[in-house]
Amino acid sequence: MKFVDEANIRVEAGDGGAGCISFRREKAIPFGGPDGGDGGDGGSVYAVGDINLNTLADFRFTRRFRAARGEDGTGSNRTGAGADDLEVRMPLGTRIYDVETNELIGELTRIDQRIKVAQGGFHGLGNVRFKSSVNRTPYKSTKGYPGEQRELRLELSLMADVGLLGMPNAGKSTLLASVSAARPKIADYPFTTLYPQPGVVSVGMNRSFVMMDIPGLIEGASSGAGLGIRFLKHLQRTRLLLHLVDILPPDGSDIVDNIRTINGELKEFGEELAGREQWLLFNKIDVMPEDEWQALIKKALRRLRWKGRWFAISAATQRGLGELSEAAMQWVEAHAAPRIIESDNNNEPSQA
Repeated sequence: MKFVDEANIRVEAGDGGAGCISFRREKAIPFGGPDGGDGGDGGSVYAVGDINLNTLADFRFTRRFRAARGEDGTGSNRTGAGADDLEVRMPLGTRIYDVETNELIGELTRIDQRIKVAQGGFHGLGNVRFKSSVNRTPYKSTKGYPGEQRELRLELSLMADVGLLGMPNAGKSTLLASVSAARPKIADYPFTTLYPQPGVVSVGMNRSFVMMDIPGLIEGASSGAGLGIRFLKHLQRTRLLLHLVDILPPDGSDIVDNIRTINGELKEFGEELAGREQWLLFNKIDVMPEDEWQALIKKALRRLRWKGRWFAISAATQRGLGELSEAAMQWVEAHAAPRIIESDNNNEPSQA
């Protein structure tokens, strides 16, 4: 499915139902007092977090969401039924902004979290409400109040445990397809991946983590070159960066220069992202004899003065992927994110 990380929608809460003007008419009481009931409240609109969604693509086709109107009141002091609220399900990681004010209304970070984005209209009052000592037969009622209407901007940053990054055509999509059930587009040309692609990596019984492939980065990505700046923000939602390095670049470029270029773009985007845990994955070791790739990697690590973890792999033949997946799983388990629990008082997450 095509990934869409921004969308604009319109939400319209339901109007309140009108109050009723009515008087009791019974056999023994031909001129009874007022008995017009109140209307029902209009339905509100809520954004709801859904773990089964990972794209805003559906909002390209459906852009208007309208809750139902409350029912009108009737005689015999019967109150109109309130309308059901409308729930609009969105992926976790969606930020919701008011287009007119640019105000951040909220962010969906929890399964089934509900954020009210449009308030339903208050019900109208029936004429029984206006009876007084000086007005025993009020011919007065009120209409329901209109429901709130808003233009919203949705911005999605996918949440994943592990993020893949590297130069175009480094083999990230092949790696993701090899270790998960994800099926990203794979081809022998740069920028095959045009949208972030998540996949679940299962490691043994009841152990798994989410890995996300983003489009390849090039020099200037943090300033908008290539496909980079639009998707660098998705790496902010990951905790471990796997930097994939093609040990035999088709353009003949130097692998150390390529590594430095990517890390330079991370630093330009933000110091916090650049300082995140990062492992180097030297890919395509199947294309040259073992003694050659070992010497090449050793030289690169020395030039970089690399102190972090690194792996020699082949995404195509799956060599080294079992060891890599287990190591990443252990790291994720040892660096678990704070558990987020529901709050009864507001829409903001709290940590336990």
